[in-house]
Amino acid sequence: MFTEDEIKRYQRHFNINGWGEETQLKLKNASVFVAGAGGLGSVVLYYLVSAGVGKISFCDSDVVDISNLNRQILYGTEDIGKDKVTSATARLSALNKSVELLPVKGIIGDDSIEYIADCDLIIDCVDNFETRHVLNRISLEKKKPMLHAGVTEYYCQLTLLIPGETPCLGCFIPDGAPPSGKGIIGAMAGIAGSIEAMEAIKFLSGVGESLAGRLLFIDMKNLSFSTMNIKKNPGCKICSGTGV
Repeated sequence: MFTEDEIKRYQRHFNINGWGEETQLKLKNASVFVAGAGGLGSVVLYYLVSAGVGKISFCDSDVVDISNLNRQILYGTEDIGKDKVTSATARLSALNKSVELLPVKGIIGDDSIEYIADCDLIIDCVDNFETRHVLNRISLEKKKPMLHAGVTEYYCQLTLLIPGETPCLGCFIPDGAPPSGKGIIGAMAGIAGSIEAMEAIKFLSGVGESLAGRLLFIDMKNLSFSTMNIKKNPGCKICSGTGV
């Protein structure tokens, strides 16, 4: 079930009350699709690989730029000009070789469906709402849960979207919404990405209470955390009338 190396690697998990080999096995057997390998994706990928999620597909079309390095912790100065997926794969493989990595260089769209079709969870780590709405439509079409996170400046928001159970992204963020600002304190990507990774681990392992039906807001400038319940919008142009 687990190699001796894996038992040692995940020992701190096994030391958690109620977390046994069956719980860890759920992570080992899980498959996720991570959309984006930037600020959020760097953190999410790092923690999911270190946690032992068995199969991780991830997609990004960019190369590393020096302006990325204030927040995208998978990369270093030596990676500038290289494809993010190539550099990320090298670091993640060095971290945990027992995880199957499927890097995809490209723009998220219909070509991504083949990777999403077999996954247990879509994880939104992109930096624009246009691409998020593409993911949202694929999530609804394939009936795959999607963990959403958005971050800017000192702020972030997170929720878990489950087709047929919760609102879709379009219910509370209309398609065509104006883009958020590009400024960000690097540590904010770490905070949002860590919470997103934790929510993914909880969902995949069946531990704890998820953010399904709730939107979490974090304001680190004023150090406040708040949640609000969100409901399906009967007038949503994306999910109303689709049966989900």
